[in-house]
Amino acid sequence: MQALKSAIVLCTAVALAACSGLFPWGESVGFIKVKGIHFVQNDRPYYFAGSNFWYGGYLGSPGRTGDRPRLLRELDSLSAIGLTNLRILAGSEHSYLKQTLRPAITRAPGVIDDSLLEGLDFLLSEMAKHHMRAVLYLTNYWEWSGGMAVYNAWADSGGGVDPDFQGWPAFMNYSGSFCANENANRLFRAYIRLLVQRRNTCNGRLYSEDPTIMSWQLANEPRPGFVGPEGDRNLGAYYRWINETAGFIHSLDSNHLVSTGSEGAVGYGWSGEFALKTHEFRSIDYVTFHLWPKNWEWFDPLRYDQTLPPTEDKALSYVTLHCSIARALDKPLVLEEFGLARDSAKCAPGTPTTARDRYFQRLVGLLEDSARTGGPIAGANVWGWGGLVRGPNPDNVWRPGDPFLIDPPHEPQGYNSIFAADTSTIRILRNHALRMIRLCGVDSLLAVGAPAAAPRAKP
Repeated sequence: MQALKSAIVLCTAVALAACSGLFPWGESVGFIKVKGIHFVQNDRPYYFAGSNFWYGGYLGSPGRTGDRPRLLRELDSLSAIGLTNLRILAGSEHSYLKQTLRPAITRAPGVIDDSLLEGLDFLLSEMAKHHMRAVLYLTNYWEWSGGMAVYNAWADSGGGVDPDFQGWPAFMNYSGSFCANENANRLFRAYIRLLVQRRNTCNGRLYSEDPTIMSWQLANEPRPGFVGPEGDRNLGAYYRWINETAGFIHSLDSNHLVSTGSEGAVGYGWSGEFALKTHEFRSIDYVTFHLWPKNWEWFDPLRYDQTLPPTEDKALSYVTLHCSIARALDKPLVLEEFGLARDSAKCAPGTPTTARDRYFQRLVGLLEDSARTGGPIAGANVWGWGGLVRGPNPDNVWRPGDPFLIDPPHEPQGYNSIFAADTSTIRILRNHALRMIRLCGVDSLLAVGAPAAAPRAKP
């Protein structure tokens, strides 16, 4: 741990020295805007390296999920590494399913856990001090944080669909039917309005006026349903939902970008046309995509020697496809989830990450090449930061009250987490962050984090 702290302090010093004297500290922090296929901030380029950190607001809560000392240490570490764009859960719903996040921000229609929103307030306030940016996703297509299926169940007073009993195709179609469910979307829009118009209890800022927020995101990985006749029938409603919901957010907030949270082509039949149509609306400001080789059965961590080379080739092809879509739409592109399991599917901090490190090194090199040569890639959020703790249970199953890692409650805890002990992976991400920061020119001080962000002592 001491070696990591020294590396973090060194990283911060190197980054600040590279930018010293180039940016006046007194200049105001501007909102992120879009100019063609690039992001700009105060009319200067904005490139970033970031991380998924969905549980950040939960750590910031003054309630039973909160651990503010840990949150501050995690932000210090992320900032010093250079991962200064964080993708965060900003909407969760109490689910009828058992293996889901507890507690939820929305306990029932109109019933909010104020302590969790206060946690989001605290997180955003602290991120501002580190010159970080937040992407806030507002609900989930998948079941692990409640999501669209719960809104359907609330709106229709039904029991919902359980994937463990009725199967994943049935659940995916049920979740996708949310797009056409007017009563469910009425509840969802009420929550959107509440959050977008919220005043931060820590710094007094309206969310709609806070430049710490880069983007409102409609959902985590929205889909029209399972590929087949029912999904086909729902495609029109899905596209309308994307456009109309994004337009609704813009009507409440003229300062911030709006994004989909889509995985891209894999979201429906590996279709580039689907990815393009999902992002073609003027109400959607940039293109998103995700990359999950293990989930897509490209990669087997138990046979990583054999499966990693074809995984790398397929991943590079997937990135190239979405670069072409972003160019066709004249919009920036963000790879907002990418991760890989540890060697032999292990979960504990310090276990080998040979395949992950090789894969990350090749992938971030492609991203940097696109950005450096004027391509549409603007940044990427690794999945994800597990940080300074580890799962407490030998079976790696999350239970309410356990410390949060980046792995959702239904997944083995530590499986895709990047821990503070993973020094080889952190080195790759740190070097990637520094290369992306340099592309920002004089704006890079705002991307590198707060000055002198040394790790905090453990309380």
